[in-house]
Amino acid sequence: MTREIQKLIHVGCRELGIDSDARRDLQLVTTGQESMANMTEDQLKAVLEALKAKGFKVRPGKTRHKRAPRADLRMIHVLWRKLGDAGALRDPSRRGLNAFIRSRFERSWGSVPADVDMMRDWTQIDAVIQALRAWGDRAEIDFDWSEHAR
Repeated sequence: MTREIQKLIHVGCRELGIDSDARRDLQLVTTGQESMANMTEDQLKAVLEALKAKGFKVRPGKTRHKRAPRADLRMIHVLWRKLGDAGALRDPSRRGLNAFIRSRFERSWGSVPADVDMMRDWTQIDAVIQALRAWGDRAEIDFDWSEHAR
C-alpha cells in the first residue's frame, strides 16, 4: 500500500508542477520527514492529503492489460495509439479499438473476438493493420517508426 501512495504523491506533484525539492519541503513541513522512504503509511497519506488541498485530484487508475502476445497484435495497438495521439479518434481507448474492429469487420468475418488480443487469424490481424494504416494515410498521419525500433 505504501508504494501505491508514493506513486500517487509523485503523480500529484507532477500534475501540480511541484519539483523534487519543493516536494521534499512539503514532506518535511507536513510530516517532519524529508524522504518518503522514512515515512509511515499515515505520514504518506498526510502528504497526499496536502497535495489534494493544493488541488490534486486522484483519478481511478487505468486497468493495465498484459502486453499483447504477438508482435502483429502489438502493431495494432501502436497504430491505434498513434491515431489517438493525432486526434483522429473519438475513443482512443482499448474499448474504442475493439468497437472499431467490430463495426468494420463483423459483417465480413461473421464474428469478431471480444478483445483485439484474442485474435489469432493472421489474415484478420493483417486486415486490421491495413485498415488502420489506410486511416492514418487519409488523416495524413506520419507513422514515425523510429521511436519503436529496437
